[in-house]
Amino acid sequence: MKKLFILLFFITGFSSLQAWGADFDKGVAAYESGDYATALKEWTPLAEQGDVMAQFVVGHMYYAGEGVIQDYKTAVKWFRRSAEQGDAMAQYNLGAMYNQGKGVVQDYKTAVKWYKLAAEQGTARAQDDLGSMYYAGEGVIQDYKTAVKWYTLAAEQGHARAQTNLSVKFALGQGAIEDKVYAHMWANIARSNGNEKAQKLLDIIVTEMTSSQIEKAQDLARECVKKNYKGC
Repeated sequence: MKKLFILLFFITGFSSLQAWGADFDKGVAAYESGDYATALKEWTPLAEQGDVMAQFVVGHMYYAGEGVIQDYKTAVKWFRRSAEQGDAMAQYNLGAMYNQGKGVVQDYKTAVKWYKLAAEQGTARAQDDLGSMYYAGEGVIQDYKTAVKWYTLAAEQGHARAQTNLSVKFALGQGAIEDKVYAHMWANIARSNGNEKAQKLLDIIVTEMTSSQIEKAQDLARECVKKNYKGC
């Protein structure tokens, strides 16, 4: 059930969302019951006919080895077909495959290409990963300001890792004016959203802050949460 929930969460976030047909629903029912082989059997013909959602889920199943022997190359094939039709999550996954060298030769420049397409459609994970590519100078010229731009967009969507990354940039003054108060604010928010590294980050940041600065950062964090992370 958990795998299906995650899978359908991705699907409903598609920019090219289509109405589910009966055959797709059969695949969903089979997947939910744990019959991955039948789900794959139902979805593959739809994917071959060009259905964007089916292409993505078939790619996911080959990637995860659900109902079929794990095959990254075939996963890439289906992610690519869906991505080329403009699907944001397929674009993100394809970018990740190029970034990690799974099913393809590792290619940071191509990873950036697909991450950017997904990021421009508002995919928080892609925005965070794209920020990291700019921060590290992988596939692009290193650019801290652009990294902060993408981290901020993801952080404003509640992405905990991006919130942590943004905190680091404020703490170090990389791509943003050094500001321990805002560094503490974002790390505090990231911790509340479940990022494990945020607590360690907070422990470091507070050693360079006064009690009044910490109090201000905590106030800003509460205000930021109330604003749903926008304009913090």
